[in-house]
Amino acid sequence: MGPTASGKTAVSLGLTLRLPLEIVSVDSAQVFRDMDIGTAKPDRTTLEQFPHHLIDLISPEESYSAARFRADALRVMANITARGKIPLLAGGTMLYFKALRDGLSDLPQADAELRRAIDAEARQRGWPALHAELAALDPAAAARLKPTDAQRIQRALEVVRLTGAPLAESLARKTDSKAPYRLIQLALQPTDRAALHDLIGQRFDAMLAAGLVDEVIALRRKYRLNAGLPSMRCVGYRHAWEFLEGSIGRAALREKGIAATRQLAKRQLTWLRSWPGVTAFDCLAPDLLEQVMQTVESALA
Repeated sequence: MGPTASGKTAVSLGLTLRLPLEIVSVDSAQVFRDMDIGTAKPDRTTLEQFPHHLIDLISPEESYSAARFRADALRVMANITARGKIPLLAGGTMLYFKALRDGLSDLPQADAELRRAIDAEARQRGWPALHAELAALDPAAAARLKPTDAQRIQRALEVVRLTGAPLAESLARKTDSKAPYRLIQLALQPTDRAALHDLIGQRFDAMLAAGLVDEVIALRRKYRLNAGLPSMRCVGYRHAWEFLEGSIGRAALREKGIAATRQLAKRQLTWLRSWPGVTAFDCLAPDLLEQVMQTVESALA
């Protein structure tokens, strides 16, 4: 586990060269087909040498969920262990890790019609107004969300409207047990946050140079997309969308994309600080792979 740009892919590939592992992606953006540059998906050469499970699963027109991830991950992990290998789960979508480890709450399934209605309300009234409505219906849920956090406001309102109860009541009811595996939980975290920010900026610049905007143009031609879809809300993609719509310039695209990526990393690190039973490593250490390898080999001995 670790924030974006912390080197999870490089460590995973290094471990796989020396241990009988198969990599399972834990990334809510890499599930989308044809979204390669902005999700930092491994290139084709890497994927041929190191097959990754749970990437390129769905169209950018579709939605994925923690519940679907858990079911897919447990199925894939069972197949890996049946082959005599060990699943190596690598990624930064902390909610997916939590769903796998702890099970899922008794939340209602997504309601496409209700979501369209909420999106229509947001276009008319704005997300801050819907956040205010959520505050009246579920103050605790609203207090955890920013007035502009469209995706989470939509889901919280959806749950409240479907169940008539605060989100916390549904979250408290578990429908799944914990994952039936012994887990070795490893986190790559920076001791120098400024250095991580520099890496994030360099990586976003590399994505722009590699053709992130052209990738979004191709996606818009191939699929029926809109700015409200989960795929187009991903960091980088929503900013490229704004650029193509003419609402921001290229300089703002870069600035906003880097800022949003840093905010994502901050949220990931917040998750990790409260994560129980995790062994942390400085992701900037020159001997990072060797440190991780020694810990894994000791745990497997």
